[in-house]
Amino acid sequence: MTPSDPAPPENGGLVPADLTEVGVYSSERAAFEHGLVVVAVGHPCWLLPTMEGFKLYVEPSAVEHARWHLDCFDRESLSWPPVFEPPPPPPRAMKLEFVTPLLWALAVMASFWMQQRLPVRWGKAGLLDAREVFDHGQVWRAATALFLHADIAHLCSNLFPGIFVFATVLPTFGRLRGWLLIALASVSGNLFSVLAHYGSDYRSLGASTSVFAGLGLLTGAAARSACRVGSYHRWRRLFIPIAAGLSLLGFFGSAGVNTDLTAHLGGFLSGLLAGFLAAPATPPVTKAPQAGPAAG
Repeated sequence: MTPSDPAPPENGGLVPADLTEVGVYSSERAAFEHGLVVVAVGHPCWLLPTMEGFKLYVEPSAVEHARWHLDCFDRESLSWPPVFEPPPPPPRAMKLEFVTPLLWALAVMASFWMQQRLPVRWGKAGLLDAREVFDHGQVWRAATALFLHADIAHLCSNLFPGIFVFATVLPTFGRLRGWLLIALASVSGNLFSVLAHYGSDYRSLGASTSVFAGLGLLTGAAARSACRVGSYHRWRRLFIPIAAGLSLLGFFGSAGVNTDLTAHLGGFLSGLLAGFLAAPATPPVTKAPQAGPAAG
């Protein structure tokens, strides 16, 4: 029997003889679903179980219309039901890296210990001195000054925030690249501060330049991530991390009589630029009192 053949008369009276078959289905469910399609477009239909399967019949006047809708239903059902894909697991919380920041803290404390015992050969010879940098080319002071501190309170005020800031920077950029960026931004921040005080008796020491360089790296990475979002509000997203970083800089980096504002700003800006470029995406200049070097 072809799909256009009329219904057989020997059906026990279940299907009138003048109906036309429009489909044969292997299961009762499939036949019922196709019958619902025919009924939905306004035509009566009949289902008849046979040895060949479940046959769907309609009136002769509705054959073309019913077949067209049945063909549409079959095409639309090719990918139905959709394959269930479990949702991706939630992102894992970033694991902080405390090992190397603690080693950094030990190195800073060891340097402070040496500074107390050799104040001239270790302390004075390593602090950031603008005249020594410009007159004698001792550029290395921009690095050695990061390990010197005025007193124990100055030391502690840099150690504890430094450990936590660096512990966040390293998993963001990677351990090796993170330390290289911290070192680069820190030295650049000190050099920026020296240039800002060209021709003066400016002196500075302390690891706070590194701390604010780390803060700048995190701010730059967040800003780069915001820029990568293809959204109309991308610039608004960019403003949020920069504003947050500048707020922290202003809140923590501008208090105290001997606070080195230019070193903090230089470290933050250097870190901001380095973090933005390397991401996997002005406080007023104040002169340090002549009584002692600025506490960076």
